[in-house]
Amino acid sequence: MKLNIVNMAGKKAGTVEVSDSIFAREYNEALIHQVVVAQLANKRQGTMSALTRTEVRGGGCKPYRQKGTGRARQGSIVAPHYVGGGVVFAKKPRDFSQKINKTMKTAAFYSALSEKIRQNEVVVLDKFALAEVKTKLVASAVKALSLNGKVMFVLDEYNKDALVASKNIPTVDVCEARTLNVYDVVATKNIVITVDALKKLEEAAQ
Repeated sequence: MKLNIVNMAGKKAGTVEVSDSIFAREYNEALIHQVVVAQLANKRQGTMSALTRTEVRGGGCKPYRQKGTGRARQGSIVAPHYVGGGVVFAKKPRDFSQKINKTMKTAAFYSALSEKIRQNEVVVLDKFALAEVKTKLVASAVKALSLNGKVMFVLDEYNKDALVASKNIPTVDVCEARTLNVYDVVATKNIVITVDALKKLEEAAQ
């Protein structure tokens, strides 16, 4: 399969040959969903903790006597219906992590990326080069490429200039090919990937 290569000005700069077995895989929505859910679950800290009525300080005696007040009988001021009382089903620290094996993660990633390519939402860039570290240069590149929505620039290696120049644009993110994951692919409208980064992804799948 051949993909068109463009430069930062949005003009065609050639083509690149990629493997159909890697970048033209069948779309497996169920697998992608499972991996994304697991990935998001693994990011959860699970440190939330509320107090039950047994853990709230105080409440050892009745707030007032049983009879004769005209009010409903009460046994403790830490009952759940009291302000400052305990929580009925209080959340406690727990582990939300889910195990997903490497084969499933890899299959889901390339399946999602293949679907992006089929939807023409992947742009192959010859190289990411800025004359100077300016946000307006990244913004003009996005405009030249006619991209709308969230954009992810995928580079072959760490590029501080790219990170600094794009950090003030809310809809633009920059990452390395080795850190790109299924959630990034699914949550991003357009993926702009350099030729070198594309080759790294192809090598990683072999």
